[in-house]
Amino acid sequence: MLQGKIAKVFGGNMTYVVTENCIRCKYTDCVEVCPVDCFHEGPNFLVIDPDECIDCTLCEPECPAEAIFAEDDLPENQQHFLELNAELALNWPVITEMKEPPEDAQEWDGKADKLQYLER
Repeated sequence: MLQGKIAKVFGGNMTYVVTENCIRCKYTDCVEVCPVDCFHEGPNFLVIDPDECIDCTLCEPECPAEAIFAEDDLPENQQHFLELNAELALNWPVITEMKEPPEDAQEWDGKADKLQYLER
């Protein structure tokens, strides 16, 4: 974990961040392509462990909900998700295999103000 933090301080990898649109959609296409198993799964949301992410870019195009952003490309209103990903990754288990999304995932895709529905 410390190694990842040191690399970032000295210009190493940035991280990718799962943002609000993943809440209640929780598509897992992204975890299948991750070479370092940096995704963690909560009840209705996925997060990326910033200390494990190697900035490979593979996950971002796989997300059907377009909820993954490079740290440097995070929309202003999603900046707090960088810290939230780091926090939740400490407690949630790693996920490495694709699962079926929730039955109502398509209904939630694109809805605004979903942070209130995040289950920890």
